[in-house]
Amino acid sequence: MARQEKHVTDDTPTSGITFDNPGDDPQLVESGRLLFAQSCDFILGATKDEHIGNFGLPEIAFAGRSNVGKSSLVNALTGRKTLARTSNTPGRTRQLNFFDLGQKLMLVDLPGYGYAQASKSDIAYWTNLTRNYLRGRAELKRIFLLIDSRHGAKDSDREIMDELDTCAVSYQIIMTKTDKIKPADLDKVEKNLITELAKHPASHPQIIKTSSVKSTGIPELRASIAALTEA
Repeated sequence: MARQEKHVTDDTPTSGITFDNPGDDPQLVESGRLLFAQSCDFILGATKDEHIGNFGLPEIAFAGRSNVGKSSLVNALTGRKTLARTSNTPGRTRQLNFFDLGQKLMLVDLPGYGYAQASKSDIAYWTNLTRNYLRGRAELKRIFLLIDSRHGAKDSDREIMDELDTCAVSYQIIMTKTDKIKPADLDKVEKNLITELAKHPASHPQIIKTSSVKSTGIPELRASIAALTEA
């Protein structure tokens, strides 16, 4: 919704109009489409702190519980079915995966959390690796924290939110798998998340609802990412 009370049509110039939601701005939607139409290449799978260098590009990162749909979302954003590997086995992403998007932006797929099949030592190692990445990462523009719309926020999600608040790392909630839940139930989960986010100072107020299967919310998410690269 535009802050100015002005009806915008396809023929209406949008210059000078400020939109609360980047997904409502036709120019940012087009910028997002063009951004993600560029080549996207796997650069590095970091398993140690020393692997994580400075690539000289702004970064956005995707975090979430295991099997929340991170890899599917990255694939949907980039329009590539196999860029990020997907699996029915929770916890498959056990490293920080870096993808170069047209030498404009670095996408970072963080290890999933909340997995039950990994050993405690492995969980501690991946958790520490992720924390070290987040600490003082000036080029990191935003964390996109994925929440399964069927389940809402879990305790492990709340722990991550608290930690991101402590680190003063800006994050935004992305609801996934919205095609698998009834609209009324989806609205209820969203309202509960909005209430929770009011308690977290580092959170972005806008929630983006997505479905990788149906491409719901993908243009809006691309527009939000494009807005970060143009800021």
